[in-house]
Amino acid sequence: MWQIAIGSLLLSLIHASIPNHWLPLLAIGKAEKWTLKESLSATVVTGFAHTLSTILIGIIVGFIGIQLSNAYSVVMTFIAPSILIGIGAVYVIIDLTNHHHHHHHHEIENMNTPGRTKSKLALLFSLSLAMFLTPCVEIEAYYFQAGLIGWKGIFMVSAVYTFTTVMLMLLLVFIGYKGTQKIRTHTLEHHEKLITGSVLVALGILGFLVRF
Repeated sequence: MWQIAIGSLLLSLIHASIPNHWLPLLAIGKAEKWTLKESLSATVVTGFAHTLSTILIGIIVGFIGIQLSNAYSVVMTFIAPSILIGIGAVYVIIDLTNHHHHHHHHEIENMNTPGRTKSKLALLFSLSLAMFLTPCVEIEAYYFQAGLIGWKGIFMVSAVYTFTTVMLMLLLVFIGYKGTQKIRTHTLEHHEKLITGSVLVALGILGFLVRF
């Protein structure tokens, strides 16, 4: 369980730190002259919307892991760690070859176009919908690993992921609103896949080491 908890925490911290999770909320809040309380409330709503879709998909992936682990011990020993390493390697290769922006970028950023006025409720709904429709694909692979130890593993990933994502988003919006820190996000934003992929590979290797 400690391995699942640490892996979930690392992936959640990396993913929630990506500017496109929280920077649009801060920008829209400033543009609409929201209070700090309103901005933080919007962050909670959109954060939970984002984690909800990720968890729903994750439960399905984790359930598959449970069924396979009950039938084939080789899945737990070899296949699950190999999947993490394989997916991680793909992310690293994509980052090194394409340097694509994070997948939340366009969906959320475009909602703050100049000259377009929306009510707070409409903005909140739009942001929440965008976040819900863009679940964190990176952590879904980890649900498969967690499913191999049963429902408690799936619950662990869901709890750590939800708490870490929402709390870190709140912290970053709060810091940005207060203007107490200049956050340099260029490297993190443009190399999220490299960082996440490297963590997935490391967790996969750790999975092999723990088994043996």
